[in-house]
Amino acid sequence: MGFYLWLLPAIAGLSFFLTWVLRRYALARSLMDIPNARSSHSVPTPRGGGVAIVLSFLLVLPLLGMAGWLAWPPIWALLGAGAGIALLGFLDDHGHIAARWRLLGHFLGAAWALFWLGGLPALNVLGFSFDLGWLGHMLAAVYLVWLLNLYNFMDGIDGIASVQAICVCLGGALLYGLQGAAGLALLPLLLAAAVVGFLLWNFPPARIFMGDAGSGFLGIALGVLSLQAAWQAPQLLWSWLILLGVFIVDATFTLLRRLLRGDKVYEAHRSHAYQYTSRQFGAHRPVTLAVAAINLGWLLPMAVWVGLGGIDGLSGLVIAYLPLLLLALKFRAGQQES
Repeated sequence: MGFYLWLLPAIAGLSFFLTWVLRRYALARSLMDIPNARSSHSVPTPRGGGVAIVLSFLLVLPLLGMAGWLAWPPIWALLGAGAGIALLGFLDDHGHIAARWRLLGHFLGAAWALFWLGGLPALNVLGFSFDLGWLGHMLAAVYLVWLLNLYNFMDGIDGIASVQAICVCLGGALLYGLQGAAGLALLPLLLAAAVVGFLLWNFPPARIFMGDAGSGFLGIALGVLSLQAAWQAPQLLWSWLILLGVFIVDATFTLLRRLLRGDKVYEAHRSHAYQYTSRQFGAHRPVTLAVAAINLGWLLPMAVWVGLGGIDGLSGLVIAYLPLLLLALKFRAGQQES
């Protein structure tokens, strides 16, 4: 415990300092997010601060691996996939990379992570265990790529992506503790600490944005951590999917609705539920705080219920997601913008 007490604040402090450095760099290089008709902000703001999360988290992993505090397979999975996705996002932040090349890079990063994790473990559904073999590994790759992309889609108002990641990581760490595997909680706690340092600059009103490098990295990292949890206990994959519910439901529902309408889904838009809600309230902070409240007050208890075996994972997921779907409908997720 004493080890955690100095390491986690140190990671948060390093992330805070690196965000300050990146903000000065962005201002000096005019790397600004300029408001346009598709933006949810009204003031030009530096971008690319999420690199601080990437560096402060990834740099410490090999040191902890050499010290025996962390196992090497998840370290290699996170180092390769996380650094690759972050670099791709960083280059895209500084210029433009064609969507097909970004998608290829995303699948290569997912394949690297799955190689080190061992792919997708057997799934427990309604009391039955299913080993999907290669089909499961391919589905896991699609899952990781969708998660990193939806995280980018959902990083559209101040603080929301950071708050979501912190809530998910703390929930995942709690689940490990309740499972009697407290040592595995270190990875999600480290990621949460790195995000906290950045959030101090990104909380509404944000002084720097995360950028594609940070949001894509968080998406792939959370996906890797969820699959690692599934290898520890099959029901924990369902628990992590529940913890990620706010982003998964809003982004997926919005995408499906736009697809059915025939929209060009690769074009920028402001039709996610969280974006409509922030415009309705005229501020980002109430929406970001509402996401935290939903995570801690509803999704975390549901995830714990599933993690402790109180209810089947699929059943728990349906119950957890139903109010989120109703909220998505209420706040017009995917509805055509006027």
